[in-house]
Amino acid sequence: MSADRASLPSRPRRWLHRLHEYAALWFGLGLLGTTTLTWSLLAVPLYYVLPKRWADPLGRWVITTIFRIDLGALALIGACRFDLSALDSLRAEGPLIVAPNHPCLLDAVMVISRLSNMTCVMKADLVDNVFLGAGARLAGYIRNNAQLSMIKQSVAELKNGSHLLIFPEGTRTTRWPINACKGTAALIASRARVPIQTVFIETDSAYLGKGWPLFRRPTMPITYRIRLGRRFEPPEKAGAFTEELERYFIDELRDAPRFLPPDAPQAAESGAARLT
Repeated sequence: MSADRASLPSRPRRWLHRLHEYAALWFGLGLLGTTTLTWSLLAVPLYYVLPKRWADPLGRWVITTIFRIDLGALALIGACRFDLSALDSLRAEGPLIVAPNHPCLLDAVMVISRLSNMTCVMKADLVDNVFLGAGARLAGYIRNNAQLSMIKQSVAELKNGSHLLIFPEGTRTTRWPINACKGTAALIASRARVPIQTVFIETDSAYLGKGWPLFRRPTMPITYRIRLGRRFEPPEKAGAFTEELERYFIDELRDAPRFLPPDAPQAAESGAARLT
């Protein structure tokens, strides 16, 4: 009886915390959806009226501002903790390929929220998405469905002084600590003669990772930290460089203090391995 009474005060706290997590989840998704849809509707006429030299910087600045507001709101309500300041040192840099690992759907949002002079290689279905499509086209983001065209557009953007965001894995991570890297970043860097800046995104949650349902409630607050890695010079041989890049990501992320989500299956395996 006494044990039951002792446990009662903790139950309302747990319920209130769960209620806060659900409220934060719906607020965050609703805010992101509302802001991106609103800008997408405004971007449609601007896309047809503005010349590219005006459309690109305007579109990129607005997207950076929207993403920064959305992440700031998530931090303000206690849903997430963000440490993204390492990216700020890249703002004054010249043409550069920014190449992060890709644990979740928020990765591009976090990077773009700090770097406005950036074009992004996006999945074609996202460019056609009602929430993101018009804004992405106005900003000059690049579709990934035609590789030759994608590489040509990426090289052109870099030669015009832009940063280029590309995920070497090509999709969100499913193989810990990183998927097999594709050679696209190496090909673009080699043709544009620009360096590749590696970026490490660390988190303590599997939220919005591959296979995570959009409306599934995570444990909050979620911590995200971004740190800069090595900067590679333009490669001469794309295949050998891609293998080197993958090994480098594996070595850097395997023991990252906050990278491995505690609820991911690999976490249990990793923990068991340390005990044996």
